[in-house]
Formats: sequence, structure tokens, C-alpha cells
Amino acid sequence: MTQEGAEALPLALAGLVLAALVAFLLTPLAARFATAVGAIDRPGERRVHREATPRGGGLAVVIAFLAVGLAVLWYERQQDVVSTSYRPQPAQLEALFVGAALAAVLGFVDDRFDLRARWQFLGQFALALLAVASGMTIGFINNPLTGSAITFGAVAGAVLAVVWIVGMINSINFIDGLDGLSSGIATIAALTLGGISFTVTQNQPVVAVLCFTLAGALAGFLPWNFHPARIFVGTTGVFVIGYTLAVLSLLGTAKVAVALLVLGVPIIDTFWIIVRRVAQRSSPFAPDRGHFHHRLLDLGLGHREAVLLIYAICALLAILSFRLSGTGQMYAFLGIVVGGGLVLYLLTARARDTGSSGLDPSAYEENGRAPAGSPPPAEGLAPAVPHPPAAAEPDAPPISGSPDRDT
Repeated sequence: MTQEGAEALPLALAGLVLAALVAFLLTPLAARFATAVGAIDRPGERRVHREATPRGGGLAVVIAFLAVGLAVLWYERQQDVVSTSYRPQPAQLEALFVGAALAAVLGFVDDRFDLRARWQFLGQFALALLAVASGMTIGFINNPLTGSAITFGAVAGAVLAVVWIVGMINSINFIDGLDGLSSGIATIAALTLGGISFTVTQNQPVVAVLCFTLAGALAGFLPWNFHPARIFVGTTGVFVIGYTLAVLSLLGTAKVAVALLVLGVPIIDTFWIIVRRVAQRSSPFAPDRGHFHHRLLDLGLGHREAVLLIYAICALLAILSFRLSGTGQMYAFLGIVVGGGLVLYLLTARARDTGSSGLDPSAYEENGRAPAGSPPPAEGLAPAVPHPPAAAEPDAPPISGSPDRDT
């Protein structure tokens, strides 16, 4: 760690702790608000949960990140913790915070009104263009074959940045299928990006502070979202998490290879799911139960076991990102693409051979009650809303916290 990083580390840790505390305290209020306005996720064919649950927990995450993030940046500027040369461009920081706020608004509109995928994509592209307009691009990637860098012009770099941001949002979206899964993976990713930003090769202490702040906001929300979840992150959280992780990986020197590696599970799951759906001549966003986490449940793993296993895989990939160079990171990612595709194929084939065609939520309960060690309901936290009889709303559209649905 450089001298600048050492000076900024206490600020990063303070941001992590404060954001966690704010998010933890705000989550019950977010649950109440989501319930009051009707942002509810009801059980369905692709749902593992058995009770209607408020979504919009991303509101607590984004408020904690924005409030604490802006506060630590103000303090850093007032105290001159880091010299100007180590700070991101002001326009890029504005795009990060304004984009996160806009992402929360767009996501919550979907949580409440269940928008079609095309409108969600329009919002995602608008967010990506906002970031690119601030000057964020992908200037190069490491070539794993030669070890040299593949450079891109301004236009190509901007297009790649748009694809990166939109792809990141949808990767978080696709993996958001089990309690605590997306928020836990994002916490690991944010901590990893922050740690990498502190290294000598990156030396981006301000970016590291913001990454730790995001990790704190996610960690504070996670106790309410872990199985059995009392609130879901919703599209609000999917948009905020995907956008902020993508932008933080582009601030300063792009850390795309690091993000690709540590987020290998959701990215590869998204890639192969789309490939399989297109090969079957269905929409890339047609809903099904072929995701990696679904197949782990089909293998007999419990809800928490499946989530913790994926956490462990992501943590291992995070460790690799510290140990490998840029080229090694790309090699590892390509290996995950091939290996992940093979694993998904074998799991899908096994499910087909055993006649597993769907998920039975009751199969993933533990003795018919919440697992031991679950956080007790805090005062003010809205309880799960009982799901009304199906006959009461036969024509209700499918509710989803993501664009992974029929279009």
C-alpha cells in the first residue's frame, strides 16, 4: 500500500462502518415504504419465497451510499487527505452519484409498476450514456495471448463502456434469485475493487474509499435480506448495485479485468443463460429456472447452503484477482467462461434426466420454518405480506424485480 493509501485507509474504514449502520437502520423504513406504496414481490413459478415480500430495499442501500459517500468526500477535501492528482475527475464523481440516484428512481418505478423489459433497457442505456458523457471509457484490455494491451479509440471505448455498464446491471439482475445472493456477491466485489484500488499498481485511494462505502451500505442491508429475507433489494437495488460497481471499476484506471474475475459467477451465468435461450430460439430474457443457483437447489442444497457456496466461489475469485496480473486475470476469466459453461450444461442435463422442471419453494424450507440464526424482526420492519389466494387476481401480471421476464 502506498503512503496515500495508508492515509486514506481510516477514511475508507469509517465510510464502511457508517454506511453499514445507516443502511441497517434505514432498511425497516424502506420495507414500510415499499409495502405502503405496493412495491411487493409475490410468489410465483420462478420464485423460491412463499410469502409476498416488500421490494425496494435498494432504497436503503442507495441512501446510505450517497449520504456517507458524499460526507467522506467532503471530509477528504476539507482535510486534504489525498492530493488532487489522486482524485477522480469531478465530472466522473458527479456521474457516479447522480447516476446512482437516477438508477434508484428508475428501479423503484419498476418495483412499483412492473415495467416491461424494453423500458428497463432504455433506462439502463440512459444511465450508461450519463457515465460515458462524463468521460468514462474503456481505453484498453489485456490480451491474454500476447500479454500486450489491446487499445481502443474514443468511440470504441465509449461503446464498450456502455456495454459494460448495461451488462453489469443485467448480470446483477440475473443472479438476484435467492435471498441475500446479489447483495452478498456485490459486497465481496466492492471490497475487492476497494482493495485493488489501494494497491501500488492502482493507487486510487479515493476510489477505494467509495468502494468501501458501497460495501458498507450493502453489508448493512444484508442481515435483512439473508434467508429468510424480510425485504428484497428489488430492481431499485439491481440498478444501483450494477451501475455503481460498473462505474467504480471504470474510475481512474479501469479495473475491468478485476471486476470480470470477482463477478465471474453472475457474469458467466448471464452469458450462458442467454446463449442457451437463443439456441432454443426463445427470448434471451424469457423467464426460466436454468440459472446456476436454481440448479444448486435442484441438487438438494438448502437455500443458505447454495448462497454460501456461491459466496465462497466469489471470495476465491476475489483472492485470485489480488494474486494474478492483468493478463492472468483474463486467463482466469476465460477459464471460468469455459468451466462455468460446462458445469451449467451438466447441471441442466442432470435436471432434465431426473425430470426436474421447476422449483418447489417448500423443498427449500428447513423443517418448515425459518432457519436458526435468522435476524429477528426489528421494530418497524414490515412483516412479509400474506399472499392473497390466486383466485382473487387471476389476471395479475407477473411481478419481478428484474427484466428477466417475457417481453
